[in-house]
Amino acid sequence: MFPSRIMAAGVSAQAANQICGGVVTGISAAGTTNADATVLTASTNIVSTAAASTGVKLPPVERGAVIEVFNQGVNAVLVYPPASAKIDALTTTSGGFSVGAGKAARFRAVSGTQLYSLLGA
Repeated sequence: MFPSRIMAAGVSAQAANQICGGVVTGISAAGTTNADATVLTASTNIVSTAAASTGVKLPPVERGAVIEVFNQGVNAVLVYPPASAKIDALTTTSGGFSVGAGKAARFRAVSGTQLYSLLGA
């Protein structure tokens, strides 16, 4: 979606940006478990710093939500599901979904507790 196209239909710029989802840059991955990973807050998230074995945690989701994680760090980033949810078969305690350095992943929620992943090449 393009905010400009939504605004052309008469929607305010602020509302158009909310509809299209926010972008957060400069994220630093942290922690080594779901409990202490950096919590993501936007639909598009750009991780710029990732020490070895650190991660990020997806925000609570609802059916239809799409969250993207771009890893610009030099190490893989572990992406953890939100509380009581799963990414593919990974639970909050079974480890994170690995997004390699220079890679991106998209997570689509098919319910409030199940996300499926798409890892970029």
